[in-house]
Amino acid sequence: MDTGAAIKQSGFDMIKHIVMWNVRGETPVQKQKTAQQVKSAFESLKGKIPGMLKLEVGMDVSQVDYACDVVLYTEFDNKGALDAYATHPEHLRVRQELGDCRIARYQVDYV
Repeated sequence: MDTGAAIKQSGFDMIKHIVMWNVRGETPVQKQKTAQQVKSAFESLKGKIPGMLKLEVGMDVSQVDYACDVVLYTEFDNKGALDAYATHPEHLRVRQELGDCRIARYQVDYV
């Protein structure tokens, strides 16, 4: 077995975690305010999550009907760091803070 295959199989590869949401809001202004709340909440995690290498949060500017409202792009040292993020107290705080302001969620994790 070559070293590259051994590293891949053992979970040491950097992993990217992308999440997109649609948010609640009766008007475009309300949706924009909710999207900003999601953005701010996730940006508060910068520097607080071990193994998180990068965190970006963006709000849609296209306004096409099939676009999501907010996207979270993160990079982690490895799958273990991503798994730990899921139950990290700061991440759980953000999820609690945002409650049910999100109406749809989509996720992709890849090496």
